[in-house]
Amino acid sequence: MSFDKEMQAALQTFIIECQELLQTMEDDLISLEQQDDPTETVAAIFRAAHTIKGSSGLFGLDHIVKFTHVVESVLDDLREGQLAVSNGLVATLLVCRDHIALLLQSLADGVHSEDALQAQHGDLLLEQLRSYLGHAQTSPLPVAITDQKMEVERDPRSSGLQIGNWHISLRFGKDSLRNGMDPLAFINYLKTVGQIVAITTLTESLPEANAMDPETCYLGFEIDLKSDAGKEAIEAVFEFVREDSIIHILPPNSCLNSYIELIRSLPEDERRLGEILVDSGVLTRQELEESLKVQQHQNPAEAPTQQLGAILVETQSVPKPLVDAALEKQKQVKDAKARENQSIRVDADKLDKLIDLVGELVISCAAASLRAEILKDAILLEANAQIIGLVEEVRDSALKLRMVPIGTTFNRFQRVVRDVSAEMGKDIALVISGGDTEVDKSVIEQITDPLMHLVRNSMDHGIESAQIRAERGKPVRGKLTLNAYHESGAIVIEVSDDGGGLNRDKILAKAIEKGLVPPNNNLSDKEIYGLIFEPGFSTADQVSNLSGRGVGMDVVKQNITALRGVIEINSVMGEGATIKIYLPLTLAIIDGFLVTIGSSFFVIPQDRIIECIEMPHENVNSNYMDLRGEVLPLIRLASFFNIQCEPFKRENVVVVNSGGSKTGLVVDRLLGEYQTVIKPLGKLFTHVQGIGGSTILGGGEVALIVDVQVLVQYYAHREYQAQKSIPHFAGAQLV
Repeated sequence: MSFDKEMQAALQTFIIECQELLQTMEDDLISLEQQDDPTETVAAIFRAAHTIKGSSGLFGLDHIVKFTHVVESVLDDLREGQLAVSNGLVATLLVCRDHIALLLQSLADGVHSEDALQAQHGDLLLEQLRSYLGHAQTSPLPVAITDQKMEVERDPRSSGLQIGNWHISLRFGKDSLRNGMDPLAFINYLKTVGQIVAITTLTESLPEANAMDPETCYLGFEIDLKSDAGKEAIEAVFEFVREDSIIHILPPNSCLNSYIELIRSLPEDERRLGEILVDSGVLTRQELEESLKVQQHQNPAEAPTQQLGAILVETQSVPKPLVDAALEKQKQVKDAKARENQSIRVDADKLDKLIDLVGELVISCAAASLRAEILKDAILLEANAQIIGLVEEVRDSALKLRMVPIGTTFNRFQRVVRDVSAEMGKDIALVISGGDTEVDKSVIEQITDPLMHLVRNSMDHGIESAQIRAERGKPVRGKLTLNAYHESGAIVIEVSDDGGGLNRDKILAKAIEKGLVPPNNNLSDKEIYGLIFEPGFSTADQVSNLSGRGVGMDVVKQNITALRGVIEINSVMGEGATIKIYLPLTLAIIDGFLVTIGSSFFVIPQDRIIECIEMPHENVNSNYMDLRGEVLPLIRLASFFNIQCEPFKRENVVVVNSGGSKTGLVVDRLLGEYQTVIKPLGKLFTHVQGIGGSTILGGGEVALIVDVQVLVQYYAHREYQAQKSIPHFAGAQLV
């Protein structure tokens, strides 16, 4: 792989990690105002900004470094208690976070510098930030560095060297260049945390020219840095090369033993390193000679092994509880880093490819199983059963790789609720529950936009203004709730509010006015609430920036239906409304039950099936049957899909659950459980209601996957229209 490709890959990783840091910044900024002690949160926000600034410096993105440096300065003052958390400050920092995200998006689009409009917007934000600082903030402009000789800053009041500087011994790993890291970029970025007053480039490791590998790094550096920054900030400069490099950072005025240990630990000649330390002013000639003598006679095994914490307690410098707390905190940090090291980042396309291959493997296993049944070979049947068991484990493991907690998506709405509340002049709190519920990544990606519209719609139409809420005896602060949980092999997402609820009579009157339902109707509450998903339907008295034009809710339903999901509404006038979205856990593979109608094959999702029974003789031509004293409505799939076939002698009924109600699907034969790989239908079949996809059987036949929720709802709606003699489509005919 070429160096350019390595750099491009590193840049893409940088963008992804910065986007994650920005999301963390946003979440933490929004939570600041609700915290009694925001110290830890402010520190986390500062670290995120500092990491973005440092990483940007490594890639030479000076415009991002310049802007983030001022953001970091404000956060530093906030961290030090010089600024107080306020609504205005949080709002400004959120907008600055958005500007950094915009710069990163431009970088992802291939633009490595900001345009005039971005620069103008950035300057305006910098002015706002500097108003909090009280003085102009500029990036430090350190002196230039040389290749071999030290360039030392001298104190004008003295003829001696400037002392009291940080000393950094740096040996880059041999694979640094090969990994896309430029040593000079790290040196240049080091100048943003202080002033390099002395630097020596060590070339002892350089081989002869004919033996030199151009992709191997042979360089080392001894650096003196004048800086008020802490050791943590200096270490962060070398974060991306820390694992492969040798890095020693000695604070100003370190004791002689620290330099002795440094000389001992480095690979170069001790006398050579000592001369560098003398030349830089951190050691005198006499101290160097004495330290070398001491080092020659000191046995490393005799070095003290007592831990620093114990020494501090014994000397009564620090109370033992504080030391114990610090050690526990250090252990937690190490454990967290250990868990991070157990995770790897995998490209989503590779996971999709894996799922596709597993799907094909499932189909091949079904074909092998069918062949084994035909041959009646006991050994082959046993081997095939073992293979099927292993394939199921592989399938489940592969699907789990794409499962992500929905809480990450929910948390993004914290910002939406905050901004929209301020825009509408309402006080609304977002409550999130069930955030650890895992969903397929492909479902998450496609559910975000529908959720966004539902959240904004609830805030605009559902939750009343503070004045109206007070008049009704409600808390002034409205509550919007996002909840997720698993139910019967599906995921349920709820969007609830404690607002005024849906006005049943107003919705019905508007629907009659638009001709959606006849004046003399007998619709249930759920059917009336479902009318808000009709195109162009709106009961809003006035149009706002968010809603009121009758556009959006129909698109929400279309998107949910496209995901093989169903949406339901429950509402109590004056108390609030809850919108429930039922979605499949995955869009790739399901466990199904194979049935036939004539020569056609259908797969019914197994998580929807309650039981299978034989059709009673007295109900052969009926649309209802008695199921142990319960009236069970029947849907004859042959008639529904207009399949021309001879009546089967012994029909069967598959009892399914749809929205909490039971429905019977009348089929011919029951073929048993079948693991199904879902193949999407083409555009030619988008008009077919009640079909969620297709699959290939072991014998090569194509089976259609029944979408139970859509089928039942559409059938009920069609029957209602037929009873009212309203013109409607004759049905979904399969060709």
